[in-house]
Amino acid sequence: MEKLDDIVFYMLERSIKKYRQYAQKRLIAAGHSITIDQWLVLSVIKKHPEKSIIEIAEKVFKDAASVSRIIDLLVRSRLLKRSVLEKDRRRFQINITPKGEKALKAVKPIVLENRKNALKGIRKTEIDQLNTLLNKIISNCHE
Repeated sequence: MEKLDDIVFYMLERSIKKYRQYAQKRLIAAGHSITIDQWLVLSVIKKHPEKSIIEIAEKVFKDAASVSRIIDLLVRSRLLKRSVLEKDRRRFQINITPKGEKALKAVKPIVLENRKNALKGIRKTEIDQLNTLLNKIISNCHE
């Protein structure tokens, strides 16, 4: 029987989960109450304020319901502001508040350090090769 550690997709999932646990632990240790998922959603909204919840969900690899809950939490925490669009009262405009901008700025150095630590001992050429291989897998999986 095949060992789990020999299955590339198992190891990818394991490494991602381990990294997320590590990153979240470091955020908490630094005194931040924001989660990795909340930080990702805030980052996407900052770069793409016009995106819908479905589009944000695609960018952060979550389902729309999860992103909607994250946005609700961020609104309650006053990191985001949600307002009804005048052109289409069924849709919302989501914007980062000054408090949200401050949170993004405060967390950014930790995020960068987390990435650096996780990739320690891996040469740039190896990272480039890994990205090439991952892009091949992504291409192979398009329906």
